[in-house]
Amino acid sequence: MKKYVMELIGTFFLVLTIGMSVIAGGSGVIPPLAIGSILMVMIYAGGHISGGHYNPAVTLGVWIRGRCSTKDVAPYMIFQVIGALLAGFAVKYLTPGMQITTRELAVMPELLAEFLFTFALVFVVLNSATSKDNNGNSFYGLAIGFTVLAGAFAVGGVASAAFNPAVAVGISSMGLVSWNRLWIYLVANFSGGALAALTFRLLCPEDK
Repeated sequence: MKKYVMELIGTFFLVLTIGMSVIAGGSGVIPPLAIGSILMVMIYAGGHISGGHYNPAVTLGVWIRGRCSTKDVAPYMIFQVIGALLAGFAVKYLTPGMQITTRELAVMPELLAEFLFTFALVFVVLNSATSKDNNGNSFYGLAIGFTVLAGAFAVGGVASAAFNPAVAVGISSMGLVSWNRLWIYLVANFSGGALAALTFRLLCPEDK
């Protein structure tokens, strides 16, 4: 159970930071820096307990790669989504009366951007945090956090830069995106994560 609670905590603070920095925080470079930073530190905080996924697409990728037990996949994802929803409620409570602009972006560019950077994120996770060649390294949290940071800067103008189905649920609950666009993130994030895992297995067949 402690693994699942850690996944809830990490996802909660990731989504809380996203909501607060976008709705009530600074503009420009501040939200991507805050989001990448909180992901990095929560991975360092919980990596030794749960692996620090905080993302159903990462859990899927790590499972396909062979480093997550099948019995943990559904509980991980459920607790990640619960953490995201709790964070959404917390953000709404902390920002009463603040105007929230619901983004309506072009579907295909957002779908592609979410797919590409979810692939990049999961690929970095697998190579930096699960590869036997990098076993025991101390840079994995920084590498993963900076992937999200770079993705937010690179495609934040054409996508919501979730790269994470739980984050997508969280920002939908806040009103930052419409619920009817949730399918975009589910399709793009899960397919990006799965392809990253298959690519890792293709490139590193000896790393089991």
